[in-house]
Amino acid sequence: MGDEPQQGRSYNVLPGTKMGVVTVDHLEKIAEVARKHEIPLVKVTSAQRIAFAGHPPEKVAEIWRDLGQAAGPKKPVGIHYIKACPGVLWCKYGRQDSLALGDKLEKALFSMPLPAKTKVGISGCPMNCCESYIRDLGIFGMKKGWTLVFGGNGGGVPRIGDVMAEGLDDEQVIELAGRCLKYFAEHARKFERTGRFMRRTDLETFKRAVGL
Repeated sequence: MGDEPQQGRSYNVLPGTKMGVVTVDHLEKIAEVARKHEIPLVKVTSAQRIAFAGHPPEKVAEIWRDLGQAAGPKKPVGIHYIKACPGVLWCKYGRQDSLALGDKLEKALFSMPLPAKTKVGISGCPMNCCESYIRDLGIFGMKKGWTLVFGGNGGGVPRIGDVMAEGLDDEQVIELAGRCLKYFAEHARKFERTGRFMRRTDLETFKRAVGL
């Protein structure tokens, strides 16, 4: 890899890297395509994804084809990513299956149009390795179920999210998350993240609106 900056160049997140989980075959394909196109930087992002950086924009379509996909994913503004820890199956501290819940959430809510990008963090235990309190939608596991947090932000204007409910099973998490995101979609300003939205929204009014 070269160490010269590639400002003005393009980058593309690779398909199929969900919640940081990859297969050996996928890693081999990444290496094959990176070598073929002489990609100067392959980066693991903060969203648990892998990005190619430094390639010229005119190479984008060819890179996607070589990766086995005709074009990059196209979706409405909405859930930007779902970040999850190994969870109860793969971590001795885990209390709940964060990877399984992440997969269910993606299938149920990933295509929902929202006013702004929305980040999801799912932690399998209360140590919150996936920073659930500072995600737009945060979920973390306890011994007796999931806790759901809404309206967090870890960016330039940090905000600790509000705890909406505790002791939820997987289906209750998906239902409540959907109601929270629906209310957000109907009342937020364009490009307004959940943290800013919750700063100007009365918490009790929000809870009543989502059935709490």
